[in-house]
Amino acid sequence: MSLPRIAVDAMGGDEGVRVMIDGAAEARRRHDQFQFLLVGDEARIKAALQDHPNMRGASEILHCDDVVSGDELPTKALRRAKTTSMGLAVNAVKKGDAGAAVSGGNTGALMAMSKLALRTMPGIDRPALAALMPTLGDNDVIMLDLGANTEADARNLVQFAIMGAAYSKILTGRDMPRVRLLNIGTEENKGFDRLREAAEQLQEAPGLDMSFEGYVESDKINRGEVDVVVTDGFSGNIALKAIEGTARFVTDLLRNAFTSSLRSKIGFLVSRPATELLKHHLDPNNHNGAVFLGLNGVVVKSHGSASAGGVANAVTVAARLLEENLTQRISAGLAELQARDDAAFDNSAAK
Repeated sequence: MSLPRIAVDAMGGDEGVRVMIDGAAEARRRHDQFQFLLVGDEARIKAALQDHPNMRGASEILHCDDVVSGDELPTKALRRAKTTSMGLAVNAVKKGDAGAAVSGGNTGALMAMSKLALRTMPGIDRPALAALMPTLGDNDVIMLDLGANTEADARNLVQFAIMGAAYSKILTGRDMPRVRLLNIGTEENKGFDRLREAAEQLQEAPGLDMSFEGYVESDKINRGEVDVVVTDGFSGNIALKAIEGTARFVTDLLRNAFTSSLRSKIGFLVSRPATELLKHHLDPNNHNGAVFLGLNGVVVKSHGSASAGGVANAVTVAARLLEENLTQRISAGLAELQARDDAAFDNSAAK
């Protein structure tokens, strides 16, 4: 299948052009059908491409030397959407010059630019930021929202569930992804009214392509018992950072323990295969590529500190969502929800 090309904000990310180009090149070595629109300083991009002959015939450069800084306010960045590498990468999707955009830059600015340029899909009130996290199971878990919306009502949470399930079907291959709402307990009476209302709506919508299994507590997110965790952006962002912080704490604790004495160093050599597996499993680069779901186009946020391998994973996520028609899958779920609501209204009117 011939994929639309991917617009890469080459100036985004903590390391800038070199890592972004290295990552795009690594992605193309994995999938030689990828084509790119590289947005940024032309001289620096061409210099980076010297190390990657596999990219030269697969890339077009869109020159731009204006960059959104990491601490720039989204409202300020929006004013320069037509002059910055981030804004031009997103605009390429709007214009049809690219099928998806990937950036490692300022998350708030990227969301603001994406919403303004691409707008939300019909039937979606608010887009959501979804990311992958490792689990003890066979597949990663998708969690949303992770910061795009600090608050979400029951309607928003139901829409997030539909979007997350569509994304999960692409990544896991499950016909009926297991979906749960993040809550402080699993009992039906726990949590805010909006959570209980969303749970009720999801339970009453058996036609949706998901298996809604009620609530999940934050300590069970990574157990491998759920495919999609749905929450508001405030709670989701806190949970995500707590999980990431715990992962760093564990790896640092092990590192300190294994270097504390000669006996510990010997123990490290014996257990090195296991510790390397743990390191690989917890490495955020292996799960890189958060997605803005609910827009009329695919935009993927790479972690600012991602390595070339992490950027390659973000590019691969973008391509896979294009190939598997993510937006069409979400539209189908929304249509099913609307049909259920219409039927309920008709039944109510008949009475």
